Amino acid sequence: MEEPLTEELLEELLEASDPRAFADRHRLARRTLSGYLQQLLEEKGLERAEVVRRAGLNDTFGYQIFMGQRGASRNKVLQLAFAMGLSLREANRLLQAAGANELYCKNRRDAIIIFCLDRGCSLQKADEELYRFGEETIC
Repeated sequence: MEEPLTEELLEELLEASDPRAFADRHRLARRTLSGYLQQLLEEKGLERAEVVRRAGLNDTFGYQIFMGQRGASRNKVLQLAFAMGLSLREANRLLQAAGANELYCKNRRDAIIIFCLDRGCSLQKADEELYRFGEETIC
């Protein structure tokens, strides 16, 4: 589903007489981690068990994240992002849904992760790049 540009939404919000009407019109409910994960599985035709395996997560822990029974650290969310082959925009939305900081290109570690996401690298390759630069790995 194509989302409107942030700039367009901001302009509309600033012109609105009531923020509630704006939020209702655009269905701006808080995105949950489990809800967005489920949406991504459906959009990309992925199986939860395969994503959990590729992410290197314990089966039970991964299931609990997908079901909304447990939260996930920023690194665990990044593991899922790589396992699902997400774009930078999708990964940042996933991080946001988890209540974690989005990737920030002025942060050296995040810049390496952004580079790897953009190029479709595997989680293992991303960890190798982080290690090569002396940064904390994701796993």
